[in-house]
Amino acid sequence: MRRAVGPLLAVTVALVLADSAVVTLALPDILQELDATVGQVAWVLISFNLVLGLCAVPTAMGLVRVPPRIFAAVGIAVFAGASAWCAVAGSIDMLITARCVQAVGGALALVGCLELMVADWGERRGVAAWVTAGVVGTAAGPVAGGLLTEAFSWEAIFVVQVPFAALAVPAALAVRAVPDLTPDRHRPAVRPNLTLALLSAALTAALFLLVLLLVEGWSRSPATAALTVSVVPVAALASSPLARLLRPSPEVEAAVGCFLVAGGLVGLGLLPSSHLLWTVAPQALVGLGLGLTVDRLTAQALDLRLPRARHAGWTIGARHLGVVVGLAILTPVFTSDLRDAEVPAQEAITSLVIDAPLKPEDKIELVEALGDELSQQQGQVPDLHRAFGTLDLDTAEERAAAAELERALDSQLERAANRAFRDSFLIGGGLALVALLVVVAPRRRRSA
Repeated sequence: MRRAVGPLLAVTVALVLADSAVVTLALPDILQELDATVGQVAWVLISFNLVLGLCAVPTAMGLVRVPPRIFAAVGIAVFAGASAWCAVAGSIDMLITARCVQAVGGALALVGCLELMVADWGERRGVAAWVTAGVVGTAAGPVAGGLLTEAFSWEAIFVVQVPFAALAVPAALAVRAVPDLTPDRHRPAVRPNLTLALLSAALTAALFLLVLLLVEGWSRSPATAALTVSVVPVAALASSPLARLLRPSPEVEAAVGCFLVAGGLVGLGLLPSSHLLWTVAPQALVGLGLGLTVDRLTAQALDLRLPRARHAGWTIGARHLGVVVGLAILTPVFTSDLRDAEVPAQEAITSLVIDAPLKPEDKIELVEALGDELSQQQGQVPDLHRAFGTLDLDTAEERAAAAELERALDSQLERAANRAFRDSFLIGGGLALVALLVVVAPRRRRSA
């Protein structure tokens, strides 16, 4: 059991931070099964990040007077219980409430696990493991959520977290660590935390909007989308050995990471087609930038600052409030662009149907069915397959013509989706460039 303590705590950290985006690919299923609105479903994502961001610093301050093992064990237990509650939630309001409780437990678990991992592994290794677990969890969250949703259901996302968290409770209790009573002589590290917040806002485009583009815009399955976005965590893991090989200074490493994230997001905004391979290189840039920046900036924010947990709370708060800001900025832009793309897309669909080699009566029937689908699916990229299912075609030539028309319409909708998501990706790239400016801005000299 003793050897498993550190890894179980690291897995807990990864699970908590993965939950910031783990439900992304499950949102369409949640929307349908819980009979919710798009706005309500968005709060499944927003509520967790908002509560975690707001609770991180207050909970870290409370750790000063409480044994870390008790603090962490309570937090992990609350997180596990709330995860089970999420899995059995029968309404969208209940799910959002459970997500808020899950975030409170997650905040307690994160700051408590940091102290326990340092006590178990030592200062340098413990902090490094805590940071790395967070990076992996953040990047891998959408991948895990998509695979579980496709293989089982959205509820499985929360079910699988319960046994891991349950095992981590006795692991936390097994570590003997005392509260850090060192007076707080250091202000929060403003520059690293501000950069983390801006990058987190930018990364929302890659970790949230990209999977929506793949599933809703390009009609890929959650499993296909999950495998596609796995490029990001793989590239993030590859960044550490690359940094060790090149040995850049901390400032250069963070600056290069911000630039790579910006370049990757701009690349996603300028995709030439909807072929999945076009997303690989931009995602690789985002993943490398994620691995180089979050790790380095978190280490800078914690460097020689005590109490350690309190300054860790500032980094957690900065990251997750940055996610909320990113969602607040990018979601209205993408939904507005999606509405703006509806009229030209409908005109192109009408033109394609008129030119199709089908009987006039079949065209009329198809136009009516397409109109029904477009009106029912306003505000999202429509799925027109059901409209074609209503056709009763007599000959193989007509069926082939209808299939060709459906492919042409899908292609047209994919191009419309690319245009609708383009501005949001480019804004995300702009946020990453602002983060770059914060990193490279001249430091103010202290007066003698």
